[in-house]
Amino acid sequence: MKTTNINFIGNRNKAILFSSVLMLISIVSLATRGLQMGIDFTGGTLIEVGYQQAADLTVLRNTLDTQGFDDATVQNFGTTKDVLIRLKPHTDISNADLSTKVLEAINKTTAEPASVRRVEFVGPQVGDDLAEDGFLALLYSTICILIYIAWRFEWKFSTGAIIATIHDVVVTLGLFSILGLEFDLTVLAAVLALIGYSLNDTIVVYDRIRENFRLLRNKSTEEVMNISVNVTLSRTIMTSLTVILVLISLFFLGGEIIHNFSIVLLFGVFFGTYSSIFIASPAALLLGVSAEDLMIPVKEGADIDRRP
Repeated sequence: MKTTNINFIGNRNKAILFSSVLMLISIVSLATRGLQMGIDFTGGTLIEVGYQQAADLTVLRNTLDTQGFDDATVQNFGTTKDVLIRLKPHTDISNADLSTKVLEAINKTTAEPASVRRVEFVGPQVGDDLAEDGFLALLYSTICILIYIAWRFEWKFSTGAIIATIHDVVVTLGLFSILGLEFDLTVLAAVLALIGYSLNDTIVVYDRIRENFRLLRNKSTEEVMNISVNVTLSRTIMTSLTVILVLISLFFLGGEIIHNFSIVLLFGVFFGTYSSIFIASPAALLLGVSAEDLMIPVKEGADIDRRP
């Protein structure tokens, strides 16, 4: 297979400027607009109903809007006959009365009454606990992975991986904030998967850089990095395209319940691929990584043992 010869590292300043703008926009949006938390985190009521025929979600949404439930999220669950309704907490009405009023509202405009499958209540305290535990899981898993990278490679590479991972997560969450998409436990799981994917792609590039530092000793650090990124480019693109095709299928065929999950990973795969090429390696280069950092140390007296 023919190896490309694109000057990725030479264009690092343009990539860093582009990423800085994306990061700034994302941080501003997260600080001002925040994330639209789902009932997994905020607490609320979840009602699952079923119909004999396919349900018209547009009619259900309009009905709930006119009845004062404009914060309701309506989506299919499994099949077009099953509907999941999520509502945020209402301080002026109990959860039991809330679910009763919702059922009365949707049955007014449909010829076929909805059959209740389940009703679940998530209290604000439970939501707070889930949010705290979820973000702690995100933090701890990231720390453990980065410790592994520092042990396997070198602290400058580990720091570069941290920068690239933070870039991917912040930009993805920023897009979620800008688009106003709901952030729930499913999306949090997708963010964890995004971290794993991004780091895996970065480790592949770092592994080739380490190998080429030992093989191409007459090349400069920038040249070695550029060669390594180009060598791994075909593998990176093929892996990313394969994952993207699966995620597009999930988005269109998997139902609305995993739409946001698919969106996070689609954003994540794109930015993870981009950061492994344009962010991770240039970050390590800016930190001053060199061939000497990855050379296998020569044991003292090893040359004496080889003498006849």
